[in-house]
Amino acid sequence: MLCEECQKRQATLHFTKIINGQKNEMHLCEECAKDKGETFPNWNSYSIQDLLSGLLHFEQPKNGVRSSSKAPTPLVCNNCGLSYDRFTEIGKFGCSECYRTFSTKLDPIFRRVHGGNTRHAGKIPRREGGKIEVKRKIEELRTQLRRHVESEEFEEAARLRDEIRHLEFNMQDGEGE
Repeated sequence: MLCEECQKRQATLHFTKIINGQKNEMHLCEECAKDKGETFPNWNSYSIQDLLSGLLHFEQPKNGVRSSSKAPTPLVCNNCGLSYDRFTEIGKFGCSECYRTFSTKLDPIFRRVHGGNTRHAGKIPRREGGKIEVKRKIEELRTQLRRHVESEEFEEAARLRDEIRHLEFNMQDGEGE
């Protein structure tokens, strides 16, 4: 599609503006968009780390200045020296110890990324999928069983125990595959 403004270059930017309920679409080349002031500031300097940081809602500096609501002592990994602020800038850990050091700030991020969970479940291969699903179900039921025993809800605990035994028995017989 050609640029609607110059009719010479390929339109690479497509804008949709809604003003007072009126929808207006524009298809412009980069030069015409710059002339009209329709580009994003610092678009060319935008990196994948910036994208990830934005998606994960990391604390980002505003024009190089951190917000004053930040804790006075910066969080720093004792092993590699990486600070939490630097981690948010580069989007990756410096070492395996960083995970433990920054753990208090990571759970909210993991919950957003993994749809409310702090644990990544991953994909399950079709061939082994049945067994893995049954093992996960048993693990989940055991966690529930512990909670019910601790709160002295023995009838529900017994029901869960029986369900776990049934699943384990079926898995040994090959029905979980």
